[in-house]
Amino acid sequence: MTGHLSFETLNSHVADGTVDTVLACIVDMQGRLMGKRFLAQHFVDGGWEETHCCNYLLATDLEMATPDGYASTSWESGYGDYVMKPDLSTLRPVPWLEGTVMILCDVLDHHTYEPISHSPRAVLKKQIARLADMGFDPMMATELEFFLFAKSFDEIRKSGFRDLEPISGYNEDYHIFQTTKEEHIMRPIRNHLYAAGLPIEGTKGEAEAGQEELNIKYDTAINTADHHTIAKHAIKEIAWSQGHAVTFLPKWDQNRVGSSSHVHQSLWKDGKPAFYDKDAKLGMSDLMRAYMGGLLKYAPDYMYFLAPYINSYKRFAKGSFAPTRTIWSVDNRTAGFRLCSADSKAVRIECRIPGSDMNPYLAMAVQLAAGIKGIEDKEKLDPPSEGDAYEGTGGFIPQNLRDAKDALKGSKMLREALGDDVVDHYTRAAEWELEEFAKVVTDYEIARGFERV
Repeated sequence: MTGHLSFETLNSHVADGTVDTVLACIVDMQGRLMGKRFLAQHFVDGGWEETHCCNYLLATDLEMATPDGYASTSWESGYGDYVMKPDLSTLRPVPWLEGTVMILCDVLDHHTYEPISHSPRAVLKKQIARLADMGFDPMMATELEFFLFAKSFDEIRKSGFRDLEPISGYNEDYHIFQTTKEEHIMRPIRNHLYAAGLPIEGTKGEAEAGQEELNIKYDTAINTADHHTIAKHAIKEIAWSQGHAVTFLPKWDQNRVGSSSHVHQSLWKDGKPAFYDKDAKLGMSDLMRAYMGGLLKYAPDYMYFLAPYINSYKRFAKGSFAPTRTIWSVDNRTAGFRLCSADSKAVRIECRIPGSDMNPYLAMAVQLAAGIKGIEDKEKLDPPSEGDAYEGTGGFIPQNLRDAKDALKGSKMLREALGDDVVDHYTRAAEWELEEFAKVVTDYEIARGFERV
């Protein structure tokens, strides 16, 4: 049982006992899978039509708290239901769990059956539909970085998240010997995800001790976001099953590099790359130049969706391969936007700003929205930056979550593209992160001031 499953195939697997459990999942604001486990027989008998979940699932934080200030739901409104509508095209096996398959669900209003506008899949689908009306299909890919640790999740949690020890002792960037030691985790990740229907390319050691990167082949925008989300979930479960912890926190140690999730993107028209013009400089079509112009112009507006937490901004540092400026350059890993495969049909844009904590649906949607705006306005593109972008000028990335939140709240472009309700919803999410962090007394404050103030 590999790859995507038809409903008919699922029926037969349930009948012969191969499958006994169906995971029905939605994607929450943080990009995590939430949902319920169905007895497979119940799912094929009727559960596949719809099920329900509490509407607080799209108005909560990482701790599953219930913040006030959301228009969509509250204690006052009683926290009612959403409809979870299974998308049968996403039905797939879960090879790392016995007798289990998974399906992703769209989130609908319980009364009108209209999509919930701030649900991550709906946000992305809206931008895909806008591009379809223009005659384009967005093709995208993500590179996902993360750290593996020697101890398990439970051991680390019980220790108060102290003395974190990566699974390896030195920088393992492209390192074959060191990554061989980690194959008891990484080999199942590659093979199980491939068997689940994800077009896995491979894995490699990244630029720090215990750091890994997973590469998945480009696909349509919605498939890429689905693949990213399922992969992130699987990596946690497979590492856990082997007695190890994994983190997608962008910066878990101030003395180590952070983890990113670069986003590659291009537009296609009638099955051909619309970003490519063989007669143009660098192979960049006018369409691509306008799209890139939109990405650069509106980067501050959509920064929140690339870096949604306080910790996200600790990653951006000179000489870290994490960018500090929203400028573009040709095959240059110091810039926020890198032109890849210049002068070829594979010419594309790599956004190097997002961290491993991004919600892929939201991060991809807002970049598409910015690109669309650039195309509509025939945005002009300055010449590419050259040399070390850390030493360049202008185009600074917002330095903290507060600045990103303010830019999001005031973004006319995003309000037009996503809707006021969506912008206000995620502005409240950013405000809540800031409010919660402001309450905390950190180890840093105590160690610095306990005796000296």
